[in-house]
Amino acid sequence: MSKKFEELFLGKAKNPLDQNVFHKISLVAFLAWVGLGADGLSSSAYGPEEAYRALGPQYHHIALYLALATAATVFIISASYNQIIEYFPSGGGGYVVASKLLSPTAGLISGSALLIDYVLTIILSIAAGVDAIGSCQYCAFIVPFKFYIEIALLLLLIWLNMRGIKESITTLLPIFLVFVLFHAILIIAGIFGHGSQIVPVIHQTITETHNIVSGPLGAWGFIVIFFTAYSLGGGTYTGIEAVSNGLNSLREPKVRTGRHTMYYMATSLALTAGGILWLYMLWDVQAVPDKTMNESLCEVIYANWHLLGIPIDQAMITITILSEGLLLFIAAQTGFIDGPNVLANMAVDSWLPHRFANLSHRLVRMNGILVMGVLSIIILTMAHGNVDVMIVLYAINVFITFTLSQLSMCIHWWQARHEQKDWWKRFFINGVGLCLTSIILVATVAAKFIQGGFVTVLMTAFLILICFLIKKHYRGVQQALMRLDDTLKNLPLPSGDDAPNLGPCDKARPVAVVMVDKYSGLGIHAIFSIQKLFGHRFSDFLFVSVARIDSSKFKGLEELENLKQNTQHNLDQYVHLAHRMGYRADSRYVVETDLIDGMEIMCDGISSDYSDVTFFSGKLIFAKESLWTALLHNQTALEIQRRLLFKGLNMMIVPVRVLE
Repeated sequence: MSKKFEELFLGKAKNPLDQNVFHKISLVAFLAWVGLGADGLSSSAYGPEEAYRALGPQYHHIALYLALATAATVFIISASYNQIIEYFPSGGGGYVVASKLLSPTAGLISGSALLIDYVLTIILSIAAGVDAIGSCQYCAFIVPFKFYIEIALLLLLIWLNMRGIKESITTLLPIFLVFVLFHAILIIAGIFGHGSQIVPVIHQTITETHNIVSGPLGAWGFIVIFFTAYSLGGGTYTGIEAVSNGLNSLREPKVRTGRHTMYYMATSLALTAGGILWLYMLWDVQAVPDKTMNESLCEVIYANWHLLGIPIDQAMITITILSEGLLLFIAAQTGFIDGPNVLANMAVDSWLPHRFANLSHRLVRMNGILVMGVLSIIILTMAHGNVDVMIVLYAINVFITFTLSQLSMCIHWWQARHEQKDWWKRFFINGVGLCLTSIILVATVAAKFIQGGFVTVLMTAFLILICFLIKKHYRGVQQALMRLDDTLKNLPLPSGDDAPNLGPCDKARPVAVVMVDKYSGLGIHAIFSIQKLFGHRFSDFLFVSVARIDSSKFKGLEELENLKQNTQHNLDQYVHLAHRMGYRADSRYVVETDLIDGMEIMCDGISSDYSDVTFFSGKLIFAKESLWTALLHNQTALEIQRRLLFKGLNMMIVPVRVLE
């Protein structure tokens, strides 16, 4: 019944061995633009406004330079990330780049910063989206229920993403298209509506700039004003890194799909953010309390619009502003797509619990989605859904990752200068990106730190500390198991040539079914424990394993074939060892995303094929069992034992002491 409810709630399981499974769940460039580009594009709802407000009424003419600088920065950062996509076609983004090219510690800092940034992306996008919708006069009734609506939307996104990334994006596609269409109309109408003012405004900008430079402020004063506004509008560039982080979700060939996605994202963001900044100045839009500047811009551009004699100005304003709010809701998708990817990559490297690398039956990183969702709910509750509080915390971490990524690539191109002919071009692109992201990072930290940005730094530092503790624990366990390997993998047994091949198990005799993973001292220890406990009862051993598909393996059919071959190779080593010890032996394996489900299915089949079987599985036993060890180690053996005992099958757990 629970399985049927799960299918009803999340959908039917997907077969990871289906030849077309990667084609079915991967994203083409257009859908990737929707799912991964919405974060960047939605920043045009607040990034340009933050920059324009920072100029103050006295220096609004500088918005012309800001618009050009914003568009140029988007293309430069996008070009630098295109090079990361080419060099790291398997994805991973800032975490993998810094880990491989700088150091594992730099990768940890980059990955931790990204994780906090993605949580903030989720809550800020949803909170700002609800605020934008509530600011519309026809939707003002939702304001008293704002916090509850935000929590409900978060739960909805968690559910959609647990069903599948592609399914969630397809569901939200119409909102994205409405945003793009109506903002294109806004920008085109704004430019042509004041076309006669473009040349005078440019002349006025040049004149006023000259007055500032030649006045008391001087050139340095102009530079300070410009870069302060430029940095405070840094939220505009958040989301550009999303494609490189989510590359494993894209359609093959991934690099080409990623480049096309980056092109769509960069072009749309540069035109939208730069265009809105330009329109603020062209139409002389002023900040009004309790109203976004984009709403004020819509009001002046759409004033007295008619279609076939029918006034449509209010309809155009309402649809444009509502699409902004709803797009912010879609932007939260970036956190739910890329956040679990970063969690999985860090889990594979043992910075985080290994379970974050697991895939669900829908082939999504369910544990990562749940963690991102729960953390978002907690922080949203602590901030009481206040956008002003959350925006102070935002945009610092993403520029930490930007800067580390650009620095990593610069070092790489410099080291490869003797092998790569066009190294200097690539070095120049990443070098310019490094300069821009470093400037924005320093200015953003300086501007936001005292206001509350230090909370983001503390959250990131705390996560880094936790990761170091997790890594230390896993390293201790690994060293203990390596000592076990050194002891048991070099046993004084007959060599392979001298050992008799006694053939497969005799189905009429008692068979010990040993659950193993890779060929290691852990599995060999189980064999000796069975001998010690049961004497000569078992002379037939069946070694079984689950070729578990996790995030590190689910990258293509070729990778799955390698997984199956490696699993069979490990089992063959156990069979060969049993023959050397004088036992009959055989092996079996299944390919599954869930280890427990796979083992249960296989054990059911074995109990039907053999008349007398006893199942055995090893389990790590620590000197002090705690919540910490329970979180970092799956209680797989206990759960399998519970299921098999309920079916009436005999299973014993073989303890393996771990002395860290």
